[in-house]
Amino acid sequence: MRRFTPFLALLALAAAQPRPTGDVEWRSYGADLANTRYSPLGQITRENVASLQVAWRVVLPDAALLAAKPSLHTFLNEATPLMVDGTLYTITPLGLVVALDPIAGSTRWVYDPRVYDAGQPVNLGFVHRGVAYWSDGGERRLFFGTADGYLHALDARSGKPIAGFGREGRIDLTQGLRRPVNRAHYGVTSPPVVVKGVVVVGSSILDPVQKRQGPPGDVRGFDAKTGRLRWTFHTIPEKGEPGSETWEGGSAAETGNANVWTIMSADESLGYVYLPVGTPTSDWYGGHRPGDNLYADSLVAVDARTGRRVWHFQTTHHGLWDYDLPAPPVLADVRVNGRARRIVAQPTKQGFLFVFDRATGEPIWPIEERPVPASRVPGEKAAKTQPFPTNPKPFERQGLSDADLIDFTPELKHEARRILNQHEYGPLYTPPAPAPGSSLVLPGWVGGASWAGAALDPDTGRLFVNSITAPVRATLYKPDPAVSDLDFASRPIALVDGPRGLPLTRPPYGRITAIDLHTGAHAWTAPLGSGPRDHPALRGVALQPRLGWPVRGVPLVTKTLLFSGQEPRRIPESARPSPRGNGVTADFETREPKLFAFDKATGELVWEGALPTNATGGPMTYMVGGQQFIVVSVGGANLPAELVAFALPRGED
Repeated sequence: MRRFTPFLALLALAAAQPRPTGDVEWRSYGADLANTRYSPLGQITRENVASLQVAWRVVLPDAALLAAKPSLHTFLNEATPLMVDGTLYTITPLGLVVALDPIAGSTRWVYDPRVYDAGQPVNLGFVHRGVAYWSDGGERRLFFGTADGYLHALDARSGKPIAGFGREGRIDLTQGLRRPVNRAHYGVTSPPVVVKGVVVVGSSILDPVQKRQGPPGDVRGFDAKTGRLRWTFHTIPEKGEPGSETWEGGSAAETGNANVWTIMSADESLGYVYLPVGTPTSDWYGGHRPGDNLYADSLVAVDARTGRRVWHFQTTHHGLWDYDLPAPPVLADVRVNGRARRIVAQPTKQGFLFVFDRATGEPIWPIEERPVPASRVPGEKAAKTQPFPTNPKPFERQGLSDADLIDFTPELKHEARRILNQHEYGPLYTPPAPAPGSSLVLPGWVGGASWAGAALDPDTGRLFVNSITAPVRATLYKPDPAVSDLDFASRPIALVDGPRGLPLTRPPYGRITAIDLHTGAHAWTAPLGSGPRDHPALRGVALQPRLGWPVRGVPLVTKTLLFSGQEPRRIPESARPSPRGNGVTADFETREPKLFAFDKATGELVWEGALPTNATGGPMTYMVGGQQFIVVSVGGANLPAELVAFALPRGED
């Protein structure tokens, strides 16, 4: 019997449970430091997955705070929980760390750093993706950054701050950078990574800027015991440092961002941390920062002990499309042409998968510099070429042409063509257009891969990556010199709908692609979600069983199956500036709230499990007490932020 109770009494599985034995943990955001999102568990199989039931549901403590403080508004509940040493750990959108019983879902402790006291955070506001766990065999610690710009250390057993770490358990990350930092423009939304006793942390920095100067995206390593700063890596090199020559006209001295806002990966045997670095100020215009702009939009390997750069590869030169590296790099051991290779695979917003030797940075398959369109914006010097991997082929549609338009009926194709012809469009890397015109960019800044990343099956060498087709409209205009020192700034980057509210392009709109990392070949592609099949304009049209939804999903792969959920739909008219003017807030609506299970060999959909609202974080799995659980984060914003746990009924495993 299962019963549902309020938060501090919590929804739980039947009370009497066997003593946990043979636990299988989930110790890091992506299961491990390689970010494989893989578990060797196989109790849940294709044959019994239909018997999965909700074992427990937990409404996270944000609900009580939001009810008491109506002025607060969070973004989605994007965390992937950890399960270590018999305890489940998560972090809420408001930054509260919660420890739970992994069998019953009951609360063990809650730590509230009161992030909300500093006001609305940068960009998407109150959002967080997870905590990091570390132990030296004696102490057990949780590390996490917060939206108000601090790095915290907690005792994993008690939830109390570590008094000897920094000042009373925290470090002010806005201090010690190269220039003064406005805390309203700087925070942390992703978990740090802990390697060789060093806590490596990135940052989330204001994106829609009106000034050339912004907070620097420096990545720093702190001693896991004391919090002492061990090193700083300058993602925008200082004068005389390698890479500084790629910032012409002294632009490196004032340009900001180029930060690591997403999840990092690490190879403990090499002692390397892999940094997926973002775009510099500003995302869509770079006339004030001529040159290729290293190490922006680059994958950089650094020594975890010293912060020394080992190798790098820039995936976008002189970024103009917000094509920052959004996803954790995935580390794998594969055989390519009969040779054992230790690789790192980096998914991108462009829909490319860049694959390198993770020790040397040597591309596993050739990467070609190919000519791309020039910019028409005065003063902008777009890069003449961009890197194109020759293998694997792109996992997402790139660029727009008439052939890409929705074509379920001649009428819809005609209407889509009319929308397309209102804009400039073309191949991948078509630059933003100057006002009064606009250009269509595909993949857009929320298209291709995202922070959701990919999952690796080490048994087969297959990588499963989620992506979406979501074109955006980009326009640059001359801002008022009284409020901006940029020559050009971007208007709000908007998703582009097609005819009658349908997508502009042909399906699938959201998909999972399986890529064989031994060969680079695509094994299969499967739509994720049913898509807009019930639209009145499609009545009587023969449609594929699933069209996919253009919203993000996060994969989980086990010994037996591949799982993924999908985010809710953002309500466009709900978007509004945050009270501090440093981001946006929005509401969401539930649409096909399910957790999907696929045959990982073929991509066949084998199960759909109902969720209370859409999945918003990465599903994870663990075994405790001889029972395998799958836990997924749901809700956030205007929807209740919860954890939902699935398990097989006792006796059916």
